[in-house]
Amino acid sequence: MVPMPEQSPPYATHDVTNQPPPLAPYDASADPALLEGLRREGAGWAEQGIRVLGLRAGGAEAQEWGELANRHEPELRTHDRYGNRVDEVEFHPSWHHLMRTAVAEGLAGTPWAEDRPGAHVARTAGGLVWGHTEAGHGCPTSMTYAAVPALRAQPDLAKVYEPLLTSREYDPGLRVPTEKRGLLAGMGMTEKQGGSDVRTNTTVATPTDEPGVYTLRGHKWFTSAPMCDVFLVLAQAPGGLSCFLVPRVLPDGSRNTFRIQRLKDKLGNRSNASSEPEFDRTVAWLVGPEGRGVKTIIEMVNCTRLDCVMSSATLMRKSLVEAGHHARHRSAFGARLLDQPLMRNVLADLALESEAATTLTLRLAGAADRAVRGDEGERAFRRIATAVGKYWVTKRGPAFTAEALECLGGNGYVEDSGMPRHYREAPLLSIWEGSGNVNALDVLRALGREPESAESLFGELALARGADARLDATAASLKRELAEADQLSARRVVERMALALQASLLVRHAPPAVADAFCATRLGGDWGHAFGTLPSGTDLDTILDRALPA
Repeated sequence: MVPMPEQSPPYATHDVTNQPPPLAPYDASADPALLEGLRREGAGWAEQGIRVLGLRAGGAEAQEWGELANRHEPELRTHDRYGNRVDEVEFHPSWHHLMRTAVAEGLAGTPWAEDRPGAHVARTAGGLVWGHTEAGHGCPTSMTYAAVPALRAQPDLAKVYEPLLTSREYDPGLRVPTEKRGLLAGMGMTEKQGGSDVRTNTTVATPTDEPGVYTLRGHKWFTSAPMCDVFLVLAQAPGGLSCFLVPRVLPDGSRNTFRIQRLKDKLGNRSNASSEPEFDRTVAWLVGPEGRGVKTIIEMVNCTRLDCVMSSATLMRKSLVEAGHHARHRSAFGARLLDQPLMRNVLADLALESEAATTLTLRLAGAADRAVRGDEGERAFRRIATAVGKYWVTKRGPAFTAEALECLGGNGYVEDSGMPRHYREAPLLSIWEGSGNVNALDVLRALGREPESAESLFGELALARGADARLDATAASLKRELAEADQLSARRVVERMALALQASLLVRHAPPAVADAFCATRLGGDWGHAFGTLPSGTDLDTILDRALPA
């Protein structure tokens, strides 16, 4: 009798081996560079709250909110069933969960209402942690935060709206602003004919018989978060380009004219609605003097630029955590990826970039916090260093996320991994709030008009003088280069300023292995053209143990 072959168990070919387990739950605050910077910049009192938020951000529920908010994108409803114009944007419940947490944790306008040193640093650290969920909902919280100092140019309006913009209550839905528990703010600057060249705006502001009240007519090209309650908008008044407050709902409960023509079909940032609104006899209140619109709204831009740096640093850290987790659990060619020298070189190089970005972000937040409290030296430093950081850190984001994605191989190229979402998000932060050229030229403008800004930058670099010869040489050459800087050389000069500033911070505050590797590669030239080209002799173990805690 011929024996029957043994039956294979069902789906035997589908056994899953050599795949990493899910990353979540994890602690998004488990980053020494973050926690050390938080304490150093004056917000150590917030550490426990940041740690709790980190566990929540890395939890399975919050991670799923981020995924769902991007899978189920916002939808525009221009009319109701009866044909009435409503211009509303509908979001998936996960978006509201993310927003509710962010606002409750003080990541919107709350720091302006807290009379405590370090409040703005704590908010930035919270963003570095909560941003591990997803990036899109950081746009309305950032604009709400940034609107407050700009609105203070018109004290009577600030008295009404600031308590609501600084609230920890997320209260979605279009209603009379003063009848809500909390407000969100947006901004409308760019138009299709000019983009960043806002002085070419064609939206017209016409005064009414009521002092300070105007009507607007025009079309904005890129207005994010149109579901916000109020917007700061630039328009041409009789006295020149001016800043205005535009509420979606007027005090009498009627809808202000804010016709959303379409939502932008963007590369990334898909969870967040970006729109083209049309104004037609839209009621607006003047903020600041006529003709001083750019000066008024630049306070908002300074804040949102800091948040671009923060968001880029967050994307770097999140991508590094994902890459490190994969490498720790995946084996190839007889060894774990994390144990293979070349992969260790790649991850350590990424870790250096991430720590430099996080450390600079928190230094900028510290400068912002102290500038608010009247420190003129920090105000000057913030003025130039934020533009420098915005240029460089956001420029590094796309290359960084691409390399981190590659650490996962083909697994990183599929949507389920989440890495493609990070990769699509990364270029945005260099474009918004002034592209690379705009920020580089802004640095040159600051150097020419505000010499105290350059002095503050070199004063910061001097704090590390004598600690590293490569940094000393870079600082000395920078002085010569700045004296000859022009438009053609702007990017090159600003890049060197950023690297010198990051190196100075790491030399003073990071472990010697981190600082030495950064200076050797970014300043000393002992580096290739891609990540993973750290020189022989680099202390990879110390760098990776710090960046990828078990």
